[in-house]
Amino acid sequence: MHALHQEILPPSGVEFVTSLKLTPSTLASSSGSSPKAICNFVVARSNFLRIFEVCEEQAAVEVGESVGKGTGAGNGDIEMGTEKSAASLTVTRIYFLREHSLHGIVTGVEGIHTTASIEDKLDRLLISFKDAKIALMEWSEAVHDLVTVSIHTYERAPQLISMDSSSFQGLLRVDPISRCAALSLPKDAIAILPFYQSQADLDVMDQDQDLAKHVPYSPSFILDLPGSVEENMRNVVDFAFLPGFNNPTMAVLFQTQQTWTGRLKEYKDTVKLAIFTLDVVGQHYPIISSVSGLPYDSISLLPCSSSLGGVVVITSNSIIYIDRSGRRIALPLNGWSGRITDISMPQLAPEDQTRNIALEGSRAVFADDKTIFLILKDGTVHPVEIVSDGKLVSKLVMGPPLAQTTVPEVARKLSNELIFVGSSVGPSVLFKAARVEEEIEPDQDADMHAVAQVDEPMDVLDDDEDIYGPSRTPAPVANGMTNGSRIAKKTRTVTHLSLCDTLDAYGSVADMTFSLAWNGDRAVSELVAATGTGPLGGFTLFQRDLPIRTKRKLHALGGARGMWSFSVRQIPKTGGPPDSSQSDNDSLVISTDANPSPGLSRLAHRGPKNDVTISVRIPGTTIGAGPFFQGTAILHVTTNSLRVLEPDGSERQIIKDMDGSMPRPKIRACSICDPYIIVIREDDSIGMFVETDKYEERRIRRKDMSSMGDKNSRYLTGCFFMDRTGSFEACLQSPVVQESAAGSKSQSHWLLLVRPQGVVEIWTLPKLTLVFSTNAFPNLQNVISDSHQPPTPSPPEDPPRKPQDLDIEQVLVAPLGESSPKPHLFVFLRSGQLAIYEAVPLAASEERPAVLRASTVNIKFVKVLSTSFEIQRPDEADKSIIAEQKRISRQFVPFHTSRPSGQSLSGVFFTGDRPSWIMSTNKSGAKLLPSGHSVVHAFTQCSLWESRGDFLLYSEEGPSLLEWLPGFNFDTPLPYRSVPRGRSYSHVVFDPSTSLIVAASSLQAEFASFDEDGNRVWEPDAPNVGDPLCDTSCLELISPDYWITMDGFEFATNEFITALACVTLETTSTETGSKEFIAVGTTINRGEDLAVKGSTYVFEIVEVVPDPTLAPKRWYKLRLRFRDDPKGPVTAVCGFNGYLVSSMGQKIFVRAFDDDRLVGVAFLDVGVYVTSLRALKNLLLVGDAVKSVMFVAFQEDPYKLVILARDLNRVCLTNVDFFFVEEEMSIVTSDEEGIIRLYEYNPNDPESKDGRNLLLRTEFHSQNRYHTSLLVARRTKEDLVIPQSKLICGSTDGSLKSLTPVDETTAKRLQLLQGQLTRNIQHMAGLNPKALRIVRNDFVSKPLSKGVLDGNLLAHFESLPITRQNEMTRQIGTERTQVLKDWISLTGSW
Repeated sequence: MHALHQEILPPSGVEFVTSLKLTPSTLASSSGSSPKAICNFVVARSNFLRIFEVCEEQAAVEVGESVGKGTGAGNGDIEMGTEKSAASLTVTRIYFLREHSLHGIVTGVEGIHTTASIEDKLDRLLISFKDAKIALMEWSEAVHDLVTVSIHTYERAPQLISMDSSSFQGLLRVDPISRCAALSLPKDAIAILPFYQSQADLDVMDQDQDLAKHVPYSPSFILDLPGSVEENMRNVVDFAFLPGFNNPTMAVLFQTQQTWTGRLKEYKDTVKLAIFTLDVVGQHYPIISSVSGLPYDSISLLPCSSSLGGVVVITSNSIIYIDRSGRRIALPLNGWSGRITDISMPQLAPEDQTRNIALEGSRAVFADDKTIFLILKDGTVHPVEIVSDGKLVSKLVMGPPLAQTTVPEVARKLSNELIFVGSSVGPSVLFKAARVEEEIEPDQDADMHAVAQVDEPMDVLDDDEDIYGPSRTPAPVANGMTNGSRIAKKTRTVTHLSLCDTLDAYGSVADMTFSLAWNGDRAVSELVAATGTGPLGGFTLFQRDLPIRTKRKLHALGGARGMWSFSVRQIPKTGGPPDSSQSDNDSLVISTDANPSPGLSRLAHRGPKNDVTISVRIPGTTIGAGPFFQGTAILHVTTNSLRVLEPDGSERQIIKDMDGSMPRPKIRACSICDPYIIVIREDDSIGMFVETDKYEERRIRRKDMSSMGDKNSRYLTGCFFMDRTGSFEACLQSPVVQESAAGSKSQSHWLLLVRPQGVVEIWTLPKLTLVFSTNAFPNLQNVISDSHQPPTPSPPEDPPRKPQDLDIEQVLVAPLGESSPKPHLFVFLRSGQLAIYEAVPLAASEERPAVLRASTVNIKFVKVLSTSFEIQRPDEADKSIIAEQKRISRQFVPFHTSRPSGQSLSGVFFTGDRPSWIMSTNKSGAKLLPSGHSVVHAFTQCSLWESRGDFLLYSEEGPSLLEWLPGFNFDTPLPYRSVPRGRSYSHVVFDPSTSLIVAASSLQAEFASFDEDGNRVWEPDAPNVGDPLCDTSCLELISPDYWITMDGFEFATNEFITALACVTLETTSTETGSKEFIAVGTTINRGEDLAVKGSTYVFEIVEVVPDPTLAPKRWYKLRLRFRDDPKGPVTAVCGFNGYLVSSMGQKIFVRAFDDDRLVGVAFLDVGVYVTSLRALKNLLLVGDAVKSVMFVAFQEDPYKLVILARDLNRVCLTNVDFFFVEEEMSIVTSDEEGIIRLYEYNPNDPESKDGRNLLLRTEFHSQNRYHTSLLVARRTKEDLVIPQSKLICGSTDGSLKSLTPVDETTAKRLQLLQGQLTRNIQHMAGLNPKALRIVRNDFVSKPLSKGVLDGNLLAHFESLPITRQNEMTRQIGTERTQVLKDWISLTGSW
């Protein structure tokens, strides 16, 4: 059996971040209102790498509505800002550049200078991977993306070959002035990669300067710390490079003797810090400083600046500063610090003696040379001031908390004031820490570094009294004198925090279930995932299609062949310009239908009852319509004429499309952009019209197109576009001064035409000068620039030319983006390929053709998205009315909408039988989101009902007015909405009988142990020492309509839920004899001296009388029907055939529900710790943490559990599932390392030993484990009685993955293609996709990797140019179209 493994959603969150100047935009000086790029930053999690740009731009905002909240010293929240004023402020925003799914797991990212950086002033990017590799990347303007410079691999080093390094994660560090990079390896080794920085380095290594540009590094080597530096340098905790030294200097924090809390009497203060110099040339590493006796719970190192020197060691309970001489200055943060270490602690002030802060999970970053921002695991930000006199540090002082931010995973300073806090469980934040000088009273202390926190960029108002205490009224001052003596004013430095931007994320997926959601009156499936931890916990709701709600049906409007909605203003009777005070909302809708023949067009307005009123009916089919003459008239294009209509629909002018007295072929398409019109006829000829020179006439005329060449030239399609961003105008190079028809260079008009040969041309308006020409678009090349060719002749052919598969059928240039939209080119080929190109200025260093055209626009088009559709085309020769009715129109329609959050978004809608929304946001690239309709014939944005977020479309349900559902995020391939709950959830299930959600919240409670007499064994003996915490749970019944908790059940403080399922049990209380119940398995933690116990609960959801004051009309509660207290923990539950199956320690029990009690009918001894149970009919899969998987059958006469087969290998499983298609069934397992295995049960195979052993057929390394999975039905076009299964898995890194069955013929074809893609394309960072998926197995002769296809690798085929696609498929003996058809049939979320 074969399967396809693919990512539905990429990993969510941030694990690693670095700041650098990667792109040339960060070097250019920007003026005016355009964004100014400050720097780039690169974030990564798992295999997902993203590149962003931090920009400063001017934004007019209204200051003071509730500008921010700060936390004072025990004074609670402070409202800052009550005055409103319109001000133009500089805001800092994050903009997306590029993203990549890599064929490796990232373990670190850093920026570095190389010898090439001396010329271009740009940094390079270093990426380290889990399999001990370092990739050196740089930004290439030629491809507008990252390219690989080199790959350095250490996977064959002795430290990795001789051991299983799967649990080891390397640390990547870079010298502050980029002299070398270091990657930690297992067995206390570090790989060193030196880099050239100057001519002196090249002279020492005897290297040529030109060669150093391409090879900017010297040979790397592996530094064995115990063998080369110090004998007892083992168990490395952290290491870092120190600034301010002539040679690379490294500080290593290591543990000479491993210990733990229970052995502190024997081994205490076992951590040591050693600082040594790296002599790369001489291979000599002298230790210059060494400090021993550091606390055993040391976590990390934080190097100080060169002006201060030394390092800061973060431990679980204290912060320790160590200077270059080895002197230690400690700051205890709780009462435990003095009990677990012998380091002398300073005497705390009375207000600090109750401080109880734990630093596990915290992150620290220097805000300036002497101020550390300490971000705790709950997001609280504390400032720590290093008080010094010169370089002599006297003490460390912690200030009151400044802010509550995200749960930190990494903290990095981006620039002088910007700090980025990345989170792997929720949103990441970018904030600014600005320092200002503030006058204080003479009697106030100016030594302590004071900090005030705000949430938005603002000026601090007079609310400091709550933070710094009451201010004194100063005495009258005259000329700086008081009582005749001069005053010496005292000041202090205050840091203001302001939130700049966020990167939204939802974190890891703990559990998930499908629920029923209502988008208006439309029921859709919604994936409910329990995500986040701690205060960022809650639910994330995913939908497959973009969530829309139907506001009203408009059947009277029609519009099966087209709809256009726009605003037309009345011209004052006295003449002059139109009244600008009229509303900008649309005032009319034009719709057209093919029936009755020859078609019918309607002109409609908004009716008095908010309905639609048809005011004018025009016979004939409308090809296009739009506002004209600055929005004072309607331009109406039919199949044989152009009309200028008054706002009321009366005709002002008509131009018959005639060639003398002979009628021309019918008009099949047009493009309208005031003051230009272009029409394309069925014989591929074009005509162009423009308004007359006398504006007062408000009439149109034909435009002379002789400058474009032969007037009989043929064109497939074309469009006008208006460059509102000014990017085309800025890149125009022409000896002729172009005049914009709009009178503004920021809104210049351009004409794009496509000739039958595939040549795409861009012409300026109104002079019609050719400035861009290329024939690379039909092959969908990745980067396309001007070929500088003259106009290509395209005379009519005899016999007439037949359509080709690679013909460009639709083309459009439109802005795409959120706050700063950029022009994009949309191309749709007749064969079904859709590509989106971003228009990017051509770099001055890029190569150009030898022969240059006099006029050119220095723009290149970079492909950012490519996808394929399966197109069903009817007979082209059939011109009957029925065929015309069935014809599907595929068009790009731009829109610009305002979301309820206040943000505007520019995008494109693609009509046809695969209707999709095309959009991008500030934090993500271009993407296609399905609309959820079978077919959309016509689409237009419509503000007729005074809403900028309304859309009018004609689908299989007829014409309707739609709007987007508020609150959804479009940064990911699946739209999602977050439901914050302030706590995390470990389990979630959906009850189909009531359509409610049952979830287990995961909380923390104080733990206490008691002796036999009920007395506490230990209790806190100091105010800064607290009880230990343990997990506890609460069961919640939640309404998915309002997301409120209807009822709950609290467990004991030391009891937490380990299993939750909705099971159908037999009962006599219903007519059907069965009912859904909620089964809960728990574990009771009794401390380390006693074994854990557990309980089994059975709950029933019952309806009760609702409170009329509450929103839901129906109310439900949880009723406990049964509780059982077994001897072991209940770690898994499920149900089959009306029975409850649960694990209890090393056994599983099958029990029947009878009169509020469970009656055991069968049991079975299984493994050590059951992690997963899955049932299918009377079959059961048992996953164990030690003994892999068992395949079990249940019989009722007599009651019995029988082991059919098992896996004999020892594997720690996290999940097991059934996986089937037609006549085949497999067993899918996943272990704690993320390895997916497919087993087969086949008693006829001799290797199975009469069916007693499961046969391992495939091993596939997904690299990330998952604890939750859902089996959904996948129905193919054959619509089998038994649908195929599809497995959806939620991973711990936040990614959503699927496993889809593949038939054998398709699998062989895609397997061959996978081999071609592995060998014949350049992979990002030079990684090997095959090596990523291979699983090491010493029991087989060769890897079992051919049963599962890698969807991440196969997805690259769709984005290749068509010439490369043909080349690859030809080598494997198949057709490109067949492979794309296979791929299309397998992709999709669910």
